[in-house]
Amino acid sequence: MNGKYILVLGASVVDIFGFCDNTYASHDSIPGRIKMTFGGVCRNIAENLARMEVNTKFISVLGDDEIGREMMEHSRYIGYDMSDALILKNRRTPTYLAVLDENGEMVSGINDMSSINRLDVDYLKSKSDIIKNADYVFLDADNPMNLEFLLKTYKNDTKFILDPISANKTEKILSLIGGFHTIKPNKLEAEVIAKMTIKSDEDLLVAAEKIHTLGVKNLFITLDKEGVFYSNSRTQGLLKSLNPKVRNVTGAGDSFVAGIGYGYTKNMPIEKIAKIATTMAFITISDQETIHPELSLEKVMNEMKEIEWEEKKFL
Repeated sequence: MNGKYILVLGASVVDIFGFCDNTYASHDSIPGRIKMTFGGVCRNIAENLARMEVNTKFISVLGDDEIGREMMEHSRYIGYDMSDALILKNRRTPTYLAVLDENGEMVSGINDMSSINRLDVDYLKSKSDIIKNADYVFLDADNPMNLEFLLKTYKNDTKFILDPISANKTEKILSLIGGFHTIKPNKLEAEVIAKMTIKSDEDLLVAAEKIHTLGVKNLFITLDKEGVFYSNSRTQGLLKSLNPKVRNVTGAGDSFVAGIGYGYTKNMPIEKIAKIATTMAFITISDQETIHPELSLEKVMNEMKEIEWEEKKFL
């Protein structure tokens, strides 16, 4: 993979779900369906970027098991580069197993994620050139130690983009927020960062000012059904897509972040990036899968023209 690229750095996870067709009972074997998907916030972002024809590298950690090999092959098929991933000998690929009852509620789960901890500072140091030469590096808030090392070591070499992923994890990295060029919190995460409650448009503007004061250049606050608030030194606004078809909201945030990456590779203004990213999320939530199986650059551009938009400018 040559030329300019975006680097995504974080976990790859295999999700295995068991759906009960009959009433769930413990200590028994229940007829049902089993589904396996490739997940992980950062892996999802990488796949969405590749589907948008963005030159994408993804540094992650996999076991040398069959699932790890399948995930590597899938990355080649979709078009994102995992050649710099850490492959652990005699270790399992990070896996999450959940059993859901007849109502779709989780009744039990097993978290086999210990391998993720091997993606540490020492390994990141070995990939220094890959990190330095990336136009943008996309991260989540999973590993504060890795974030601190990356921000301090490569702050003059590349631009960092953050998906905070949860209010709890955001709390743990508050001192690092100013090192990011762009962040995409939801409302709860933005409240944690700005240390205030957001209940109105005026609150959004105050929160944005506080977050920009920390050093963040571009801000996208996702507001679920109320759309997205975007802000930088040039402009601020609220953008909302009307009448989305909602089947599964899981993965909407991942596709939105990938939309930011696409917009940056095309040097788009922030309001156009917000529209591209929202369109990707709009498409994602219309399907049961975490990543829409037909997501593509052509589909996003066509869909963006068909969506009915509501927009409010503040600056």
